[in-house]
Amino acid sequence: MHSIVSDSYAVHFNENAYQALNEHLKEMAYSIVFIIVDENTHELCYPSFMSRIQGDYHFEIIEIESGEINKNIETCVGVWEALSELGADRKSVVINLGGGVLTDLGGFVASTFKRGINFINVPTTLLSMVDASVGGKTGVDLGTLKNQIGVINQPEMVLVIPDFLDTLEERQVKSGFSEMLKHGLIQDKNYWNKLKGISDLEEMKEAIYRSVVIKNNVVLQDPTEQHLRKILNYGHTLGHAIESYFLEHKEKETLLHGEAIAIGMILEGYLSMRLTDLPTSELEDIKATFLKTFAKVTVSENDISAIMEFMKYDKKNSHGKINFVLLKHIGEAVIDVHIPSEMFQDAFAYYME
Repeated sequence: MHSIVSDSYAVHFNENAYQALNEHLKEMAYSIVFIIVDENTHELCYPSFMSRIQGDYHFEIIEIESGEINKNIETCVGVWEALSELGADRKSVVINLGGGVLTDLGGFVASTFKRGINFINVPTTLLSMVDASVGGKTGVDLGTLKNQIGVINQPEMVLVIPDFLDTLEERQVKSGFSEMLKHGLIQDKNYWNKLKGISDLEEMKEAIYRSVVIKNNVVLQDPTEQHLRKILNYGHTLGHAIESYFLEHKEKETLLHGEAIAIGMILEGYLSMRLTDLPTSELEDIKATFLKTFAKVTVSENDISAIMEFMKYDKKNSHGKINFVLLKHIGEAVIDVHIPSEMFQDAFAYYME
């Protein structure tokens, strides 16, 4: 796979990834190379990753706890303190070896430590390979409110090594697949149809490249999310609210990002049918495709009211209005749509029926 060039860095794949990393480390001669891992990537990914690094460098490992619940300022403080105690300076580099939680947090830590040091992302989950790999979004949650604190700052490079996916549980793979399906819905109907026929992990690995191309093309046209880039949030306004709600209520099973976004895409598909003329046949296709991969989650009347409250914190909101991304057709998205409040109940009823 050829490298994909973004605005100020490149996404490298497979063998090209290791080659690009080794050339970069040799050229930059960093004072210290910090590798941030969680307990899973430390055990399952770090040994093989380090075996491919050539050269003699000063390495330090910083381990954080995995999971969305740890994507917060408190974890950042711990990493900042570790960097300081281990002698990090402006000529150090951070390599983030993990999923989207870790690359988001690690990128934010690096972007703010001593007003910014270099960082490299090595996504190890399918979700992070197709989503967090492009766009430079870094940050953490504020309590259970998703991604409220952060900056857009680009890494030196991103290394996509699909073999890391062999370490994942099936549930994590499905979570990432949800984001790939979104790329088809917003930009490429042929890709959507191709993804519907995927039946195993090896086929998903091959499809990663197309998802990265789609996201990169969108980000290049609108790096700061003023207009077109908003389409990447399809399913996320309701999906993030659902994810936050289930994260906050301990009696409910925590939903992975892709699981919550899958629900959001069905709900926002229904709203698209009502407001932006998405054909009913395409809506039914969307619903059937997601329910084939993700079991239906029970959402009660009380749940819906609470989820609606979480939507007011969505980052796309402005002037007190909640802005939605909807679909005109599969492959064609519409931004900045306002939803009449009475339609949300109908959308959840459609999901549950």
